[in-house]
Amino acid sequence: MRTPDAIVLGGGGLLGEAWMSALLAGLEDSSELDARGSACYVGTSAGSIVAASLAAGLEPGARLGRLPDLAAPSAERSEERATAFSSAFAAAAKLAGAAATPLAPLAFASTAAGGAILRRTALRAIPDGRRSLEELGRQVELSGVSWDGRLRIVAVERESGRRVVFGAPGAPDVPVSAAVQASCAIPGYFRPVKAHGHSYVDGGLWSPTNIDVAEVDGGQHVLCLNPTGALRPASRALTGAIGTFSRAVTSAEALVLKNRGAIVTTLNPDADSAAAMGANLMDARPRQAVIEAGLAQGRRLAAEDWRSAA
Repeated sequence: MRTPDAIVLGGGGLLGEAWMSALLAGLEDSSELDARGSACYVGTSAGSIVAASLAAGLEPGARLGRLPDLAAPSAERSEERATAFSSAFAAAAKLAGAAATPLAPLAFASTAAGGAILRRTALRAIPDGRRSLEELGRQVELSGVSWDGRLRIVAVERESGRRVVFGAPGAPDVPVSAAVQASCAIPGYFRPVKAHGHSYVDGGLWSPTNIDVAEVDGGQHVLCLNPTGALRPASRALTGAIGTFSRAVTSAEALVLKNRGAIVTTLNPDADSAAAMGANLMDARPRQAVIEAGLAQGRRLAAEDWRSAA
């Protein structure tokens, strides 16, 4: 199985991060795919953590602890660094709880200029969060990841409501650790990241995956993991409606790449993974069940060839 030329990792909270890591671990375990060998990574919110760790050379399975029937990471130090990544994010997610839920509809507004105006107006009404993501940033720094030309981290500039793609040419110059903190900074709860006179917040407020910023050409393969794509409508649950919008927005953005001739595969959690994740993606309690389901999904997709998956 060929390693994708670009891997796009969407937002999805603590459980979304676990599912993406487990699915990639399953793909690697059952095929020749190397998630650390792609030429481009795009990370949004929780996906920025996974993207940064892959760019740092950390194996996806190393972030998940002991996995059934999966070879141990090749280096103990790699496992320690990866565990620190996950622990720092888990602590932040536990603090956030469901704080992101009321802001979710902003992520599915128009991504044109009107969408930026809407976000800017909404963000002005939300006070700065007080919680810190500095520990997450510190762990990102310790991983040794750098802007090597492959990594793109998406955030939203609070003052303008516009999308910012850190790591892209012309983007504000900030460390990868600051970019990841910005991409995960839920407005009103976590402190925005300030740099060069501007403030930056959660990239998921622009799009669930921001797949359209992947830098690929005709004939190249893109693998997009969208943790929120399997959330289904449920009685009195806002998060259920997000799944429908998430799939629609990601599909629309993927057309940008397809029009360039790229081959795009978007994977959402399958039925077992979605059932394990439930509606609250910040709830750590089902994390092990999500890992097991994601691992099984990845292994199954490896046998089918991920490029042919629906």
